[in-house]
Amino acid sequence: MQVPTQPVGTSSRPMNDSRTILIADDDRAIRTVLSQALGRSGYQVRATSSAATLWRWVEDGEGDLVITDVIMPDENGLDLVPRIRRIRPDLRVVVMSAQSTFMTAVKAAQRGAFEYLPKPFDLKELLAVVERALAVPNTPAPQEDEGGDEKLPLVGRSPVMQEIYRTVARLTTTDLTVMITGESGTGKELVARALHDYGRRRGGPFVAINMAAIPRELIESELFGHERGAFTGALNRGVGRFEQAAGGSLFLDEIGDMPPEAQTRLLRVLQEGEFTTVGGRTPIKANVRIIAATHRDLRQAIRQGLFREDLFYRLNVVPIRLPPLRDRAEDIPLLARHFLDRAKASGLPGKQLSPEAIERLKRHSWPGNARELENLMRRLAALYPQETIGEDAVGSELTEADLPTEAGARSSETLEQSVERHLKAFVAAHKDGLPVRDLYERVIAEVERPLLRLALSATRGNQIKAAAMLGLNRNTLRKKLRELELPVVRGIG
Repeated sequence: MQVPTQPVGTSSRPMNDSRTILIADDDRAIRTVLSQALGRSGYQVRATSSAATLWRWVEDGEGDLVITDVIMPDENGLDLVPRIRRIRPDLRVVVMSAQSTFMTAVKAAQRGAFEYLPKPFDLKELLAVVERALAVPNTPAPQEDEGGDEKLPLVGRSPVMQEIYRTVARLTTTDLTVMITGESGTGKELVARALHDYGRRRGGPFVAINMAAIPRELIESELFGHERGAFTGALNRGVGRFEQAAGGSLFLDEIGDMPPEAQTRLLRVLQEGEFTTVGGRTPIKANVRIIAATHRDLRQAIRQGLFREDLFYRLNVVPIRLPPLRDRAEDIPLLARHFLDRAKASGLPGKQLSPEAIERLKRHSWPGNARELENLMRRLAALYPQETIGEDAVGSELTEADLPTEAGARSSETLEQSVERHLKAFVAAHKDGLPVRDLYERVIAEVERPLLRLALSATRGNQIKAAAMLGLNRNTLRKKLRELELPVVRGIG
């Protein structure tokens, strides 16, 4: 039986006169707890276990707010929402559900629900939602996507993922610019695609460009296009990503790697809503929704003079921070099953994990995040003949040799090659008239980061043991973890 996470207590909010809340849930305990909490807050309450009874009350003009479960014996609560909005557009509906998936949140938003609350919920949060629903002006219901299916672009039921689902669901009805941050492998492009695929621009193209993968001298042409003869080799007019994404969404991945001159042009697009091609003079209207992403600390880049502060605030209208996998270990079993199912759908043998194997997965530090987990599941499905994968197989695959470096694709790069790469970048920056600073700190950080991660992984997060292994004072280790933005494992050591 699902119950709210907090006991009922008296509320200090004023009495609400004759405001009536209609509750529909087939769980008697939920109905009782909600009725008591709302009653003590001064509301009149009518509760039922039947969608049909709720619908009759709505048709009769009763109630000032509806709180409904999704799964009920006679009808799905989500199906009631658009019907309620059609006959009583001023009546807000709050949807609650133990089926706390991304699609539940999206469908609730698309069908016109005022808010979606996953079970178990916090009573203080529910009372705040009720108060807000009764206070703010109403808005028209968004157009529902009847073609939605049960695909799960985002997976996980941890509290932090539930909040991300709710945020993304709200944003699907807007064109607001979004900044997605998080470590490599946390699923930033998945969130960007979800914002597009379930948003108002889903009928248009989704165009992605990775700033780190494009030579700096070509980024402006890639983004904005170019005219014939604009530069050596420009034999024809080139269409940029902004034009390709017209009517849809433009995903600017690794925005922190965008060179300053391109930052200036992008800022103008965000300010003026138009751009010109390289070598062109005629302004072109920018009809795109911009979604940006980075694994870098852009505020630090601003302090270093590498990223424009005004551009940061233009992009950071709605920030979404994706948690590393180690911070939502409770999602690992669900994610592992999801990735095994995907592996099977791609032609690999069907597999399952033993309980001991799952526990071993949960103890891993996951420096490569969900991408590392997916690769591991595919490897296990392909290489191991047994149907049920055990702890020994998982442990043998989770070796230090498999730990990715911070740069991912540079895993085979030697230290000398790394230093040479940084020197070349700084020489190029100096030629372009950019400030040349902190080469020493960058190279040292590139060595320190994997070293500290491996030490913490070897000691299972025990900072005292890791500090002793490294020959560092524990406070020095903690300071370095903060400076490098590496996770501090609490409660161990």
